[in-house]
Amino acid sequence: MTALAVTLLIIGIVLLLFGVFVEAVQFLLWIGIIILVIAVIAWLMRFIRRQT
Repeated sequence: MTALAVTLLIIGIVLLLFGVFVEAVQFLLWIGIIILVIAVIAWLMRFIRRQT
């Protein structure tokens, strides 16, 4: 689970930066944001499960 969250986080950041710097592929900005949100949700779920 941790490796998946880290991988999603890295891919999300790369796509986010790529989408910001290259306006021709603006949709990558949205994909990067979505992947970052999924990674944060996965991390929060793992953190909450560890606390209980």
